[in-house]
Amino acid sequence: MNYGQNVKGWYIKNVMRPLFHPAVDEVTVEGILHALSDPVRVAIFADIAGSNCSQSCSHFLKIREKVVPKSTLSQHFKALREAGLIRSERQGVEMQNTSRCAEIEGRFPGLVGAIISAHNVQSGGKSRAGHSGKRKPAGR
Repeated sequence: MNYGQNVKGWYIKNVMRPLFHPAVDEVTVEGILHALSDPVRVAIFADIAGSNCSQSCSHFLKIREKVVPKSTLSQHFKALREAGLIRSERQGVEMQNTSRCAEIEGRFPGLVGAIISAHNVQSGGKSRAGHSGKRKPAGR
């Protein structure tokens, strides 16, 4: 019996709370608009939605040259997740995030696209996260 694996399994099962992801029929326009009312959250979401791969939370430690504390970043991801905008998955010590745009598009056609377009106009087409170029795919 491997003691390290038993402790890790116990820790994950008993200490780490499962992440809440609402079913698509529980997602509301009000919840989406509230989650995206914060400029940092809309920047994070626009970056995730525009990416072709999942993004780790640590990818967003700097937004437009401003450092975002990890505790604040955790709250932003929680708000996006609970609004139904992203799906988060633990992979080792990192949290990988993907958008739920396709699901939301089925429930509220055009809503997410309109919000992201408006964000791009407001930000001058620049990524708020301050990243340029292609992202490397998340290791799986």
